[in-house]
Amino acid sequence: MIETQRLLILPLTYEQLIQYLRCDNSLEKSLQLQESKRTLSLELREAFAQSILPNVAEPGRNYLYYTLWTAIDKAEQQMVGDLCFVGEPNGVGEIEVGYGTYDAFRNRGYMTEMVGAMIEWAKTQPKVRFILASTEKSNKASFRVLEKNGFVQQGEDDTLLHWRKVVKRVNSEE
Repeated sequence: MIETQRLLILPLTYEQLIQYLRCDNSLEKSLQLQESKRTLSLELREAFAQSILPNVAEPGRNYLYYTLWTAIDKAEQQMVGDLCFVGEPNGVGEIEVGYGTYDAFRNRGYMTEMVGAMIEWAKTQPKVRFILASTEKSNKASFRVLEKNGFVQQGEDDTLLHWRKVVKRVNSEE
């Protein structure tokens, strides 16, 4: 678990991920939290089925790079958003991050705080050198989170902006 000024950030176990998927507040009850109003996008449901659950269940994998990390507002005792990495570091030390804030908690700086905390966590991971992210061009709030955390835009395609953050320099080539 990671703690920030306002948040507890918890990596969910396989069993907790199953509860999360139900959207019936069973996860919140098991964590002794206030109920949440959250919905799962089709994109997140597909990620659960195709990547998150199979990889978290795989013995020998570092589940922290595959699971959903949930942000809990310490004062309100309520889940406010989530973040996940898209696998372990590749050969050059890159990991990709995705994140989202629940509708009722947007525009309060939670995700900026969470992403910042996860950058600090990534700095302690021996093989991580860079964090990548992609945002919809129209999602200004999402790319503001990245800008506030020192990500630099590295390119774009028709719909997405692509971002990169150096978290650990090995030499002066970056």
